[in-house]
Amino acid sequence: MATIEIAGVRHVYELTAPTTFPHALVFVHGWLLSRAYWQPLIERLAADYQCLSYDLRGFGQSHAISSQEKAEAEARDLALNSSNATNGDGSLYSPTAYARDLQCLLQELNISSAWLIGHSLGGTIALWTAQQMPQSVQGVICVNAGGGIYLKESFEQFRAVGTQLVKLRPRWLPLLPLVDLWMTRANVARAIARSWGRQRIVDLAIAHPEAALGALLDSTTETEINRLPQIVSQLQQPVYFLAGDKDKIMEPKYVRHLASFHPLFQACGENAIEIPECGHLAMLEQTDMVAEQIRAIVTQYK
Repeated sequence: MATIEIAGVRHVYELTAPTTFPHALVFVHGWLLSRAYWQPLIERLAADYQCLSYDLRGFGQSHAISSQEKAEAEARDLALNSSNATNGDGSLYSPTAYARDLQCLLQELNISSAWLIGHSLGGTIALWTAQQMPQSVQGVICVNAGGGIYLKESFEQFRAVGTQLVKLRPRWLPLLPLVDLWMTRANVARAIARSWGRQRIVDLAIAHPEAALGALLDSTTETEINRLPQIVSQLQQPVYFLAGDKDKIMEPKYVRHLASFHPLFQACGENAIEIPECGHLAMLEQTDMVAEQIRAIVTQYK
């Protein structure tokens, strides 16, 4: 584990040794998770690819915000409100803000060529980063990530449930007996190891409330959802989507919908790959299969 400051905010990351492969694999985790969930996958890939994983600001072991940045953000928000701006770019926890963090991280670590692999919200961040860094980002692989259709009632319910989850979670949640067993079955096709259930509880409990709410609300606005297809259609890099066939959070039909905006989709969805017996945590549920897909994709473009 190493640390680095991005815009005055301490970020935690892990970087494996360089290999002969010319591009690094950069892993971006999803909402209320951390870099930990990529480790089984990285263990299978690190011998052949340099792998970077990190905690998004406000999640895992990364800090949320510096005092100076908070003051600057408040000033930006004031200016945006006064000009009736509504694009959310002044937020510290929007996908574009997290993409700027990732851009800085890659520059600080001298990673000039990378494939971005993002899970759920991390997939959105990866897509934004690819747009911001077209010469450095060679391609994107979205895992359990898709969308691009704003369903008002569904998103309002999702935001309401997520908000209550963040606001009402107790810090002592990880101390409750057997609560980790519940998390071994939540949003997955088959139960995952109990150690991962505990990890999910810990990450839920320690996520910074401002970051958790900000990331949830800023990434699920109607404007943000409708931007995704535009971004995907404009990307010149290859973009692939891995969907869990039993994912109830991001159903395969929504993954295919977003994938269809990229030229690789063509008529038969060549860039949308369905993982069998898999829910919303493909990197844990079907680690070997996901590793095989990543290898097959990135070696095409070496």
